[in-house]
Amino acid sequence: MRRFLAGLLLAAILITNGTTSALAKSENWGLSFPTPGETPMGNASPEALAEWSAYFVGDTGEKVIYLTFDAGFENGNTPPILDALKAAEIPAAFFLVGTYIRDNPEIIRRMVDEGHTVGNHTMRHPDMSAITDRERFQAELQEVERHYEEIIGAPMPKLYRPPNGKYSTENLKLAQELGYTTLFWSLAYVDWHVDAQPSRQQAFDKLIPRIHPGAIVMLHNTSSTNAEIMAELIGRYQEMGYRFGCVTEIG
Repeated sequence: MRRFLAGLLLAAILITNGTTSALAKSENWGLSFPTPGETPMGNASPEALAEWSAYFVGDTGEKVIYLTFDAGFENGNTPPILDALKAAEIPAAFFLVGTYIRDNPEIIRRMVDEGHTVGNHTMRHPDMSAITDRERFQAELQEVERHYEEIIGAPMPKLYRPPNGKYSTENLKLAQELGYTTLFWSLAYVDWHVDAQPSRQQAFDKLIPRIHPGAIVMLHNTSSTNAEIMAELIGRYQEMGYRFGCVTEIG
């Protein structure tokens, strides 16, 4: 499982200056940050992504932040993250693999009860860009939906985050046809090595200067650093004049 987590963003947060004019046939989501405090450049433009109901940033004209967490397994750090979110009364989105939902029903119920959004991160965390068969693609999402509905008793929100940020035009088209909005991110940092966590200062050095209006911030639930700094991070963003929005506002 640690191997899964270590690979979760290996290609996804590579700093790249790749083209922003069109979608690649198959690509890893990547960002570059030319100017601190401003919207970064993705390797696909907002306009190209929006054609397929996909987004990496929200309203860039408003000081709003969308907090999101990717979750592959539970190691005790999700409850304190939820505690900090609850104390600040702000929403977040949790993109969960199917096994996480299946194995942690009480945490899933808590997320929903406390006003958070649960998104689909596929059942088995495969390279979805390599799947061109509609039935296989759909099965990865529907199995997660089934586990969610068994616990919550309601349909799962149609929000999808590709594992490792790997995508293709066909991939995004399939998700759109299935009613999904695909959400990438515009800010992340190396927080997924559970045995080599960044210090508080290292985390703030990445997460504060690069915040920007409309930011979709992607963090990991397994990070002890994230659990430790969450309350302070929220407070520092609020001091900078940001509010926290729900990802369902995007699009």
